[in-house]
Amino acid sequence: MAGGRQYSSSSSMNPITKITRSPFLLALLSFLCFVLLFCIFSSSSPAKPISIHTSNTNQPHLNPNVEYSFVASLESFLSKRSIHGSRHLPDDTVGDSAAEEDQQVRRLDDLIWRTETARVYNDEKGSFFSPPLRVYVYEMPAKFTYDMLSLFQNTYKETFNLTSNGSPVHRLIEQHSIDYWLWADLIAPESERLLKSVVRVHRKEDADLFYVPFFTTISYFLLEKQQCKMLYREALKWIMDQPAWKRSEGRDHIFPIHHPWSFKSVRKYVKNAIWLLPDMDSTGNWYKPGQVSLEKDLILPYVPNLDLCDAKCLSESASKRTTLLYFRGRLKRNAGSAGEAGKIAAQSGMRKSVFCLSPAGDTPSSARLFDAIVSGCIPVIVSDELELPFEGILDYRRISLFVSSSDAVQPGWLLAYLRSIKPTQIREMQDNLAKYTRHFLYSHPAQPLGPEDLVWRMMAGKVANIKLHIRRSQRVVKESRSICMCDCKPPNITTTSLVPP
Repeated sequence: MAGGRQYSSSSSMNPITKITRSPFLLALLSFLCFVLLFCIFSSSSPAKPISIHTSNTNQPHLNPNVEYSFVASLESFLSKRSIHGSRHLPDDTVGDSAAEEDQQVRRLDDLIWRTETARVYNDEKGSFFSPPLRVYVYEMPAKFTYDMLSLFQNTYKETFNLTSNGSPVHRLIEQHSIDYWLWADLIAPESERLLKSVVRVHRKEDADLFYVPFFTTISYFLLEKQQCKMLYREALKWIMDQPAWKRSEGRDHIFPIHHPWSFKSVRKYVKNAIWLLPDMDSTGNWYKPGQVSLEKDLILPYVPNLDLCDAKCLSESASKRTTLLYFRGRLKRNAGSAGEAGKIAAQSGMRKSVFCLSPAGDTPSSARLFDAIVSGCIPVIVSDELELPFEGILDYRRISLFVSSSDAVQPGWLLAYLRSIKPTQIREMQDNLAKYTRHFLYSHPAQPLGPEDLVWRMMAGKVANIKLHIRRSQRVVKESRSICMCDCKPPNITTTSLVPP
C-alpha cells in the first residue's frame, strides 16, 4: 500500500565550453578528466545489500573470516572434514546388555551428583549457574549427521526447482538450518570459537545439557517418506539407549526440531526433551497438547530469506522508503517469496517501505518477520498467539508494532493507526532495527550476541528448573501424584494492541 509521500528529483547539466585550441592543453585536460573519472568510479559505489545466502568473500562490509551463507559454510565445513579425515571420537552407540545399561545409568548418576556437589560446595562466588553453559555433544553415527549434510550438499542445486507446496526445498532447509549452525559452532576447535556463553565438554558427568545433532529437517525433505520414518525410529532408539537419556528421561537433552513437520512421527516419545522450535503453535495443528511449552522449549528465528541491509544501507535507503505498508504473500503455503524472482520482488518492496505487515500464516510465526527485520522495515505483527525468539533478552516493542487481529480486520483501522505513528518514533525504531539485526544472523564462527549466543544465554536460565524436574522424577514413588509437567498453561493470547512507549 503506497503512502502519500512522493519524491522527485531534477538535474541540470552545464554545457562544456571551449577552453583553448592548444593541442598540449587539450591533451592535459583529457588526461585530468580521465584521472578524475577513474577516481570517481573506483572509490565510490552505490550501497549494496549484504548477501547472507552467498559467500561474503566479495562483500566489503563483512568480516571475511565470518561466513553467513549456509551453503558456503557447509561446503567449507565438509571440505575440512574431507581433508583432515574423520578425527572424531568413537560414536556413543550403546550395545551392552540391559543389566549393564542399568549399571551405567546408576554410575553416571553418581558421577553427576559428585560433580554437581563439588561445584556447589566450592562455589564461593555464587557462579554455579553462571556461564559458560556446559554442553555434551553426542557423537552420533554419520548417517544421522555428516551423511545428511552431504546429501544436501550433493543435491541442493538439483532440488532448487523442486517444491513442497510451492516453495523450493533447499530454501526451506536453509530457513530451518539452525541445527547446522549450532552444531558447527559446538564442535569447532575451542581456539576458533568466539562464544563465552557455552563450552563443549567431553565427559557426560560434566554436562549441564546434552545436544542431539540429528538433522531432522534435511532428512524429512530429502528422504523418501518411509525411509525418513525408519531413520527417525533409528535415531530415537539410539538416543533412548543412552545412559544420560535414561537417567533424566530426556529432560536435559536438546533436540533441534525447527521445521513444523520434522521428527513428527516420533515426537511423542521425546516430549520431555528441550525442543528448538520456530514457534509455539498451540492450536494442535503442528504440536500435540503436552509436547511443547515455554518452560522447557526455546523459540529460534528462521534464517532470513533476504539480504541484510546494514546501518549504512538503512541510512541511505531512509529517503527512498515511500511506501507506508508492504506485504507480499500468497494463499498457498510457503509461496510468498518462492524462487529468485519472488525474493528480488520482496527485497525491493521491503527496502522501499516503512512498515511491513507480518500476519500469522498456518502457524503463528512466519519467515517474513525476520525478512522485514534484516531489511530495516518495521514489522507490524498481527498474530494473536505468536511467541518470539529470545524474548527474555530482546524487547520487540522497540522494533515492532503489535496489533490484535480484531483491530486489524476493521476497515481502514490499520492504515489510520500507522499514519498516526510519529516520525520520531519511526526513526527510533529504525535505529533499533539496525542494532537488532545482529541477533538474527547465523554465522560461522558464531558471533557474540548472534542467535547462537542468545540460544545458550536463554538456555542457561532453564538449567535449574530442568534439574528440579529430573530430581523430582527420580524420587517420586508410584503412589505419588502425577509429576507436574507444566503443560497446562494457556497460550499467550494477544488481546490488545501493544504500542512501543
